[in-house]
Amino acid sequence: MDFRLSGDQQEFRKMVHEWVEREAPKSWARELEAKEHEWPHELWDRMAAAGFHGIGIEEQYGGQGGDVVAQVLLARELSRSLAGLTWVWGISSFAGAKSVGLYGTEEQKGRLLPRLARGEEKWAIGFTEPNGGTDVLGAMRTNAKRVDGGWVINGQKTWSSMSHVADYILVMARTNDDVPKRHQGVSLFIVPTKTAGLTIREIPKLGMRALGSCDVYFDDVFVADDNVLGEPDRAWYMLLPTLNNERIVLSALCLGIIDGVLEDALRYTKEREAFGGPIGRFQALQHYVADMAMAQMQTELVVYKAAWLQGNGEPAGQESNMAKVIASEHAGLAADRGLQILGGMGYSAETDMQRYWRDVRLLRIGPITNEMARNGIAENLGMPRSF
Repeated sequence: MDFRLSGDQQEFRKMVHEWVEREAPKSWARELEAKEHEWPHELWDRMAAAGFHGIGIEEQYGGQGGDVVAQVLLARELSRSLAGLTWVWGISSFAGAKSVGLYGTEEQKGRLLPRLARGEEKWAIGFTEPNGGTDVLGAMRTNAKRVDGGWVINGQKTWSSMSHVADYILVMARTNDDVPKRHQGVSLFIVPTKTAGLTIREIPKLGMRALGSCDVYFDDVFVADDNVLGEPDRAWYMLLPTLNNERIVLSALCLGIIDGVLEDALRYTKEREAFGGPIGRFQALQHYVADMAMAQMQTELVVYKAAWLQGNGEPAGQESNMAKVIASEHAGLAADRGLQILGGMGYSAETDMQRYWRDVRLLRIGPITNEMARNGIAENLGMPRSF
């Protein structure tokens, strides 16, 4: 088996690494993240200038092309410095580039993708409901009713990150109650955020503060027929491949956080002195660092395997769930150990370790809890459905 990246992939990773060091270093990421409720428009613009918003969008629609492996390489290098701020790129990439690119009509692709690729428009996702969490379908109360020329949406979504600055929200709503199974009868809508009847309120939270996550309220929001994505009533069938992609990219984000944590931990153990010498000579801290390095390698293997399967059209649902769980738990433990190594400085907002620790904690909860992912993994192994 050959685990090496191709020449082009190595060049791409090197280019992104150098871009991060120059355009989005950790010191600047700390400044951006400290500005709670101030969305980092300048970061978005720098990413646009680099062409990152076009990754995953076909060249005929103004994009850079690139498969899920390219997205993984990009997410990993960005999150090494940016941590949760990587979703400045990732959310629009999933909602717009991936979803419209796969299921949009030619008219929708031609209208929407070039502007996204140029960084002229931003996207958000509206799937989760206030009483739902991971139970997206069972808790769904947001509905869309057919009217002349389109649909009218009523309901509420929550944890819709970036919706307060987005131009579009990709919204899932129930369009048919008369169905035998709850995954049937739901549709996807491309909702412009300037539409009448739409109200957005930002939610204060522990981590990913500058990114912004919101409650979104729909009060007779009209959406024209040409903004229905794919076939009505069949949204869930369409979403499954894109959800795999989201979990793989999220796993790569966790891998990048491990990279950043290990970098900072190694630097600190060499620079910090106590009891007559550098703290890196203490065996307990050496074990922490060794554990981080092993977690880094394990995570890299499962993430790249899932990405390789997805990119080659192979089934990757089981592997993407496993990658999500393994990566988020390894990254969480690495950040916690990194904070312990730095001691009081790790708890200080003057360093990045506390930022990694706060940002990565969410990734064991969303977009699917690790407990629910484990349920799916067990069910795929032949065990009875537990929910």
